[in-house]
Amino acid sequence: MQLQSINPANGKLVKKYNSYTEAEIDKKIKQTHKAWLNWKETKPQERNLLLNNLADILKQRKEELAKLMALEMGKPITQGIAEIEKCASVCEYYAANAAADLKYQLIQTEASKSYVTFQPIGVVLAIMPWNFPFWQVFRFLAPALAVGNCGVLKHASNVPGCALVIEEMVKQAGFPSHVFQTLLVGSDKVNQIIEHDLVKAVTITGSTNAGKKVAEKAGSLLKKTVLELGGSDAYIILEDANLEEAAEICVNSRLINSGQSCIAAKRFIVVKSVGKEFTKLLLQKMQSRKMGDPLNATTAVGPMARVDLRDELHKQVLASIEKGAKCILGGEVQKGKNAFYPPTILTNVKKGMPAYDEELFGPVAAIVTAKDEADAINIANSSVFGLGGAVFTKDKKRGEEIAAAKLEAGSCFVNSLVKSDPRLPFGGVKQSGYGRELGLFGLYEFVNIKTVYIA
Repeated sequence: MQLQSINPANGKLVKKYNSYTEAEIDKKIKQTHKAWLNWKETKPQERNLLLNNLADILKQRKEELAKLMALEMGKPITQGIAEIEKCASVCEYYAANAAADLKYQLIQTEASKSYVTFQPIGVVLAIMPWNFPFWQVFRFLAPALAVGNCGVLKHASNVPGCALVIEEMVKQAGFPSHVFQTLLVGSDKVNQIIEHDLVKAVTITGSTNAGKKVAEKAGSLLKKTVLELGGSDAYIILEDANLEEAAEICVNSRLINSGQSCIAAKRFIVVKSVGKEFTKLLLQKMQSRKMGDPLNATTAVGPMARVDLRDELHKQVLASIEKGAKCILGGEVQKGKNAFYPPTILTNVKKGMPAYDEELFGPVAAIVTAKDEADAINIANSSVFGLGGAVFTKDKKRGEEIAAAKLEAGSCFVNSLVKSDPRLPFGGVKQSGYGRELGLFGLYEFVNIKTVYIA
């Protein structure tokens, strides 16, 4: 079997790669486990130095890596550069903070001494998607290496070049051989990797269906999982919102990575009294975003990652229109051998339409009208997903109450787009998965939280 990298902007083959055999997979996992036996004994200072080295390499190579993303999955190059800079920041964050966060914690009991210590568990399998081919990996990899774990990566089959260069940079930074390895395999080999005795845990970022399959397999073997799955983030626009500012933020969130982000704004729930004005502003701003060659620095919207993904999105749009949604922008497939899909706005979106019930993983905005604040919150929470959400209001106290206590999502923002940050935990609820990445809580997902009691 071969993996192929196809440029979604023109449909041309970038490169072919041979998939690893079962024997090669077994060998690499054993190599990584052997590396872990030594890596887990290294001092925090050594890990921190190497993480900072890795951050420096990322910054030095950011233009090259951004171009690779543009070629393999169509990310606009300026967004690709920002992604690499964010990868560097997560390495620097854990280099600066992991040692203190992992220090043992004394607990007062009747013992002469009792405490909790945090110990690495071994080889962690990371199953990662194509939409942020570097960031998704590094937000797993940096904390994993910081705690003393090692990793093997099953990356998306359309970004093998990105997968291999990550392994190359880890070596370039001076990490011991095999502490992190890429496994060039298709999804048909995932169960074999999970079943391997030396793989101790699994983290996946992907679709809800993929997450369920991984959780079922890993659960049958009592292996820990973290699932960061799909999302249909609701952005609530209240009657007292700064509509100009809200529309700008909403468009930026909806079109980031050409709309292919789990935490992109997807459902715009607008209180009826400001619905027409918000829709007008959203339309103006969506129309102003340039779609084109992802290698051009002025491009805001590139192609989708694959033609089949574009076609599936278009089916969802057409099905929503057939059920009564109105398309006021876009909604037409581009001609030629490419995966472009134009920025699109659907209004009159209601329950029972794909644009309301499903995740639209592309540059399509769905506008839902709400009677008032309470109705808007109910609509937001009616989704099976719960990854992120946002609320826009001039009353920050009101927004905070909604975000903190009323929205059912793992990350809730006020007057801002939803984004991940190395300092804050990230993850979802409901069909968006469980567990957390990043921050202190991300460190604790794949460690043995061990109690030590001395009488």
